[in-house]
Amino acid sequence: MRFQIKHEIRGRLRIHLLRRRLSFHEADVLQYYLDTQENVLSVKIYERTADVVIRYSGRRGAVIDLLRRFHYKTVEQTVPESYLASSGRELDSAYFDSLVTQTVLYFGKRIFLPLPLRTAVTCVRAVPYVWKGLKTLAARKIEVPVLDATAIGVSVLRGDFTTASSVMFLLGIGETLEEWTHKRSVGDLARSMSLGVTRVWLVAETEEELPASEESAEGNREEPSADGKPEKGSIPGERLVPVSEIRTGNVIRVRMGTVIPFDGTVTGGEGMVNQASMTGEGIPVRKCAGGYVYAGTVLEEGELTIRVEKTDGSSRYEKIVAMIEDTEKLKSTLESKAEHLADRLVPYALGGSALTWLVTRNVTKAVSVLMVDFSCALKLAMPISVLSAIREASAHSITVKGGRFLEAVAEADTVVFDKTGTLTRAQPTVVDVVSFDGEDPDELLRTAACLEEHFPHSMAKAVVQAAEQKGLTHEEKHSTVSYIVAHGISSMVDDKKMVIGSYHFVFEDEGCTIPEGKQELFDSLPAEYSHLYFAIEKELAAVICIEDPIRPEARAALHSLKEAGIDKIVMMTGDSERTAAAVASLVGVDEYYSEVLPEDKAKFVEREKTLGRKVIMIGDGINDSPALSAADVGIAISDGAEIAREIADITVGADDLFELVTLKQLSDALMGRIRQNYRVIVGFNTSLIALGTAGVLAPTTSALLHNTSTLLIGMRSMSDLL
Repeated sequence: MRFQIKHEIRGRLRIHLLRRRLSFHEADVLQYYLDTQENVLSVKIYERTADVVIRYSGRRGAVIDLLRRFHYKTVEQTVPESYLASSGRELDSAYFDSLVTQTVLYFGKRIFLPLPLRTAVTCVRAVPYVWKGLKTLAARKIEVPVLDATAIGVSVLRGDFTTASSVMFLLGIGETLEEWTHKRSVGDLARSMSLGVTRVWLVAETEEELPASEESAEGNREEPSADGKPEKGSIPGERLVPVSEIRTGNVIRVRMGTVIPFDGTVTGGEGMVNQASMTGEGIPVRKCAGGYVYAGTVLEEGELTIRVEKTDGSSRYEKIVAMIEDTEKLKSTLESKAEHLADRLVPYALGGSALTWLVTRNVTKAVSVLMVDFSCALKLAMPISVLSAIREASAHSITVKGGRFLEAVAEADTVVFDKTGTLTRAQPTVVDVVSFDGEDPDELLRTAACLEEHFPHSMAKAVVQAAEQKGLTHEEKHSTVSYIVAHGISSMVDDKKMVIGSYHFVFEDEGCTIPEGKQELFDSLPAEYSHLYFAIEKELAAVICIEDPIRPEARAALHSLKEAGIDKIVMMTGDSERTAAAVASLVGVDEYYSEVLPEDKAKFVEREKTLGRKVIMIGDGINDSPALSAADVGIAISDGAEIAREIADITVGADDLFELVTLKQLSDALMGRIRQNYRVIVGFNTSLIALGTAGVLAPTTSALLHNTSTLLIGMRSMSDLL
């Protein structure tokens, strides 16, 4: 790329590309290229003048080399479509042009048009405002359009066409700025949420390339490696790839508890799909070969092979924007009250204007009152405050689905934690296999892995990985495996019934017993580990001891939550009493409950709510879904089950419990900002009304100050809270 350096200081370069201007597309490609370089701190591109300002670290020569190596055709192929689609460059340019056009036309009209023609133009432009005000009155509403129509109409009737023209100009500028500010806030948030790259299992490039054994193949799939590179699954040709690599016609596989990433046709398998995000219907729908599935829906049961029909699905910018627009319907109570109050104040503004005229007989003073309303600022500042808070949360890897959930977090006094995957790392490992039937522990582990490999639970994965590490291969010799959520697995092997799962499932539901003479061994099992019980023909055969390491920051994070205003912290787990007690003492919860079922968690949450407490539920598994739905705020840990993330109101992506503290602080700060905005808006606009009534401010000055304050408050509402 050819360029010249126009200005430079240490750590900053301003260059001019040797061309007249850049297209939006070219500017976006260059922006992406520079943003992805390690030594580039920030980039600002001025497409109209083909100038680029670069802040960098390290050697100046390295940045020069980057610019010299840049070539549009080469780099363009590496830029994700979602990045180009979500660029706000064209939006900003369009609104800037609109502001310039309005300003030039307003002053150009005053300079070049004769008075009679200016008067005619003003009258014509006044008609839409007056008509909108009349329509609002016809709908039996007294809102802001009535104020605008009255102010403009009175000015025209008085023959004060200059005031009417100035008011319409300022109203137009204000509306453009409000719309631009709002769309920019939505766009910034959508871009921050759409940058994450998800991955899917690619089975074949086309349906014709499916392996011959595809229909009958089963087996465990490997998890992605630490470096995130694609890995092969157990089925020939299957590999984990970034979602951006998927094309129409590709065949992918989706497993139980995960979100379907693309629209497509089912070519194999059978499952129950929750389509609530698409249709609002909460009952899962059965899907089999020939059925059609939609991006963003959740596979609750089974496994599906899908031929991709549309690639612009779940993580595309437009869909995320639509989701954000929907979240604005989930307004906080404080936000809604402020907006409703703004509308209720309009009749008082009209009454104040009429009273001013009756007392002073001065139309100018009366019109000055009409130039000020509370609605514009409140209706702009409140949503932007919420959108800004959601955007700031996303910078901390926290996804929030609506303003009312931030308000609920601010008001919450009780937090309920699921243990596995939240207070612990969700990376359990097998540390011991204790035999109770005299069988070799490795053989018992081999059989347990044969059963566990079919289900996406962290404990199951630990068993399968332990067998793999020991080289214990296992042939499929069991009948149909039944999986009972939050309980365990049941199947037949060599005509013997085998069950593996929790204490409650194995001993209470299945009625299994401890072999004679083994009670002492059972009682001596280490309490610091989670236990997976494996029984054959109603008798305990083995206990698999699994280490579920506690997050090192757990105790400190819970203490910080207490300091942030949480009164009660509860831990609930399906583990045994001994394991639960050990973990509870280490992390410092106020209460704990062991051997609980999914419905028990939900009942506890409901009971706390009936006592008047505001409850946050934090979980990561399929079995946490009922409690996540029941809580005032459901928070899912992002590396858990995708169905939990779909149901949850907030998702925490960072692998650090202190992000929960950040969420609480952010929510408190948002509520504080909304209250402060309300006080500032009401106080400032009341002052404008008083000054207008006193004759200190002319109508155009009142309108100017009102619109300026609205813009400044809106811009301040976009700033970070923490």
